[in-house]
Amino acid sequence: MLTTTLLALTLTGAPMSVYDFSMKTIDGKDVSLSAYKGKALMIVNTASQCGYTPQYKGLEALYQQYKDKGFTILAFPSNDFGGQEPGSNEEIKKFCELKFKTSFPLFAKIAVKGDAADPLYKYLTGLKDNGGEVKWNFNKFLVSTDGAVVAHLPSGAEPTSDEVKKQVEALLPKK
Repeated sequence: MLTTTLLALTLTGAPMSVYDFSMKTIDGKDVSLSAYKGKALMIVNTASQCGYTPQYKGLEALYQQYKDKGFTILAFPSNDFGGQEPGSNEEIKKFCELKFKTSFPLFAKIAVKGDAADPLYKYLTGLKDNGGEVKWNFNKFLVSTDGAVVAHLPSGAEPTSDEVKKQVEALLPKK
C-alpha cells in the first residue's frame, strides 16, 4: 500500500494521506508520518498560553490510556491564535515536560492556518467533510489506522470526555 500511496502521490502531486508528510520533531529531527502507519492518531495544534492549555493533561491521560492499544497523539505547537505560543521549540518542550509531564510526540512549532500554514495542515483543512479550517488552539483531527482523516474536533472537545474516548476506541487497530 505504501508503494501505491507513493505512486499516487508521484502521479498526482497531491498527498493521499497523512503518511505522505515528513515533519520536524521538537528536537529538529525529520520524521516521516508513515512511521505511525497502523496506529490511530490524534493530530492537535497546541499552545502554552491558551485557555485550553490545561488540555495537555487530558491529552497525556488519553495517550497513556490507549498508547499500548495502537494510539498516539501528534502535537504541533502553533502561534497562530492570539500569539499564545511565543516560545522557542526548546521552551515549548521544557514547558510541556515539566508542567504536564507529556510523553506523546511533540513536533516543531508550525503555522496551521492561512497561506503560511504547513502543508500538513493545508492537507488536513482542505479535505472534504473534515470541518474546515482550524479555528483555534487545540483543534483535533482523528486519523484511522490507514491514514484517513475521519473527524475534526473543536478546541472545546475534552480529550478525556466519553465522546472523544468512544471515537478513539472505534479507531484502534483490531487484533
